[in-house]
Amino acid sequence: MAELDLSIREAHPSDAAIIAEFNANLAFESEGMRLDPGLVGPGVETLLGDRSMGRYWVAESDGRVVGQIMVTYEWSDWRNGMIWWIQSVYVHGDYRRSGVFSALYRHVESLAGQDPQVCGIRLYVEHANARAQRTYESLGMNMTDYRVMQSMFSGDE
Repeated sequence: MAELDLSIREAHPSDAAIIAEFNANLAFESEGMRLDPGLVGPGVETLLGDRSMGRYWVAESDGRVVGQIMVTYEWSDWRNGMIWWIQSVYVHGDYRRSGVFSALYRHVESLAGQDPQVCGIRLYVEHANARAQRTYESLGMNMTDYRVMQSMFSGDE
């Protein structure tokens, strides 16, 4: 693939449909899960309408959204700072392995580094997804000893 003309920008409400589509693709490709469009669409719209919940950024090439990244927030009383959690990362299949995710990550990392309240960036990754783990490590992230546990109320585990 030729070098991309890539730009990163904060997502707008008009991006909700493509973000919801990418989230559905992400869930199916990574976990074999089919998301309910009646939930994921409004879920994306809710976050896009309330920056206190989180933010999306999108990568564009030739005017087309080709990737996305979302950040949500966790206050750390131990660190007296905000941790940005990266979620809903997706790169369209035609643009993978071309630097889209790295550009999105570096953009978020730069913004987090400029905010004195932010003390770190985290994400969760499937334990068997070695390729993603290598990508994250190449960007300077480190594996932790923590494991994620949950209790979901919708019946989905």
